[in-house]
Amino acid sequence: MKIVIIGGTGLIGSNVAQKLGRLGHTVVAGSPSTGINTLTGEGVAEALTGADVVIDLANAPAFDEATAVSFFETAGHNLLAAEKEAGTKHHLALSIVGVDEMGEMGYMRAKKVQEDIIRESGVPYTIIRSTQFQEFVPAITGGSTQGNEVHVSKVAFQPIAAEDVAAFVAQFALGVPANGIEEIAGPDRGFMSTFVETYVKETGDTKVVIPNDRNEYFGAVIPQAALAPKGEAHLGKIRFEQFIESSLVK
Repeated sequence: MKIVIIGGTGLIGSNVAQKLGRLGHTVVAGSPSTGINTLTGEGVAEALTGADVVIDLANAPAFDEATAVSFFETAGHNLLAAEKEAGTKHHLALSIVGVDEMGEMGYMRAKKVQEDIIRESGVPYTIIRSTQFQEFVPAITGGSTQGNEVHVSKVAFQPIAAEDVAAFVAQFALGVPANGIEEIAGPDRGFMSTFVETYVKETGDTKVVIPNDRNEYFGAVIPQAALAPKGEAHLGKIRFEQFIESSLVK
């Protein structure tokens, strides 16, 4: 199959490209740096000629709502219109677990706009909603630090390793369109504060983690279980302790 990956040079995209390429598929890594720009439309039609599957992993250039909405609206309409013209059989997009519950966060509202554009496009699709990445825990820790204390909410948390995300994206790309949502998550579930505490301890940090019940995530108030799957999710294999061990080795 010919598979076009928008955002194909990023963290997840480059990994997905390698996995699908090793299976013998023709993979086109799309990004402005490779001459494929979904915002301007440059190179999109040419890249999609003969494409069976399009995987959209592109991120907005900024997290504020206005910038993110503008990006997902423009890029989404350009890409999906080109897919309809090319007769693409399957559109996949990576979204976020709980995106429809976190209206206090502008970026989540923008991702919901992206999802709605996909649903209304008429192109067969699969929306993959992922929990937060294990790779985000260091940033969460840093953003929650006040002096020698780390103040973190006890919201439900089930982070997934980026490697597992890439594996699931590749897997779904080779399957039939769900015309709905598939949720993916890590194998370990608990409080966000517990994951941060584990990270701080295992990295030898002396900071003190102080859990709280404010249900905050990067400054926004969210439902307590918004960041965790609601039902049956596809679970990754990499446990959080394994992620920490591998990151320390690097």
